[in-house]
Amino acid sequence: WVNPDSQAARQVAAYLKEGRTADAEQIRKIAEQPTAEWIGPEHPEQEARGFTEAADKAGRIALLVLYNIPHRDCGQYSQGGASDGDAYRAWVDAVARGIGDRPAMVILEPDAVLHLVDGCTPEEFEEERYDLLRGAVDTLTALKNTTVYLDAGNAGWGHPDEIYEPLLRAGADRADGFAVNVANFYSTEDSLAYGKQLSERLGGKHFVIDTSRNGNGPYTGGDPDERWCNPPGRALGEAPTTRTADPLVDAYLWVKRP
Repeated sequence: WVNPDSQAARQVAAYLKEGRTADAEQIRKIAEQPTAEWIGPEHPEQEARGFTEAADKAGRIALLVLYNIPHRDCGQYSQGGASDGDAYRAWVDAVARGIGDRPAMVILEPDAVLHLVDGCTPEEFEEERYDLLRGAVDTLTALKNTTVYLDAGNAGWGHPDEIYEPLLRAGADRADGFAVNVANFYSTEDSLAYGKQLSERLGGKHFVIDTSRNGNGPYTGGDPDERWCNPPGRALGEAPTTRTADPLVDAYLWVKRP
């Protein structure tokens, strides 16, 4: 589903009003593509209902991201998330009520498993996080027309051997598949290779690839801190589609807003 009131669509309208036609045409390349909606912490049920109703009326599927796990992002730039486990469970339940029987594709908790493996999630929160992720997978897959992809890192992070068992502990076996390259820049080719290796260890699970910003691959120069946070000279990757280069890949998606 393409949100007609996305930030990019509003930017196009603003540029046209100012007579900046060339700029409008550039931003239109983003505005006309389906991009994920990240459900906020405050009104999960209303947001999920609004997006899925609009998508359903258009005969399309809403693409939603759930990113609200407690102790999110190891207290770094995207720190925050639900205040505790009970708050998170209530939030997921609200999202599920909002989706109902309408079609939705959910990308579940970018980096949540990754940060269990790399050690930056404090040990005392690890078991709870696995429990919360398993619970979210079960709640969302129980919905009639919702597919769930648990985030599984990216091609530059490490080796599939390090993450497949944690993914299983987090409910990957019960999810519809997993997601790679969310909010990152690794090429589709590299993401495909990483995903296929991981799929092999997960019993042939399907996966999706975030291609929203990977047209030029990762940034390799300059300050290491620039490599992940809006690095210069990046480009849009493949347009969102379910026609991919491999039968294991269910879709190329724009998960992170370009």
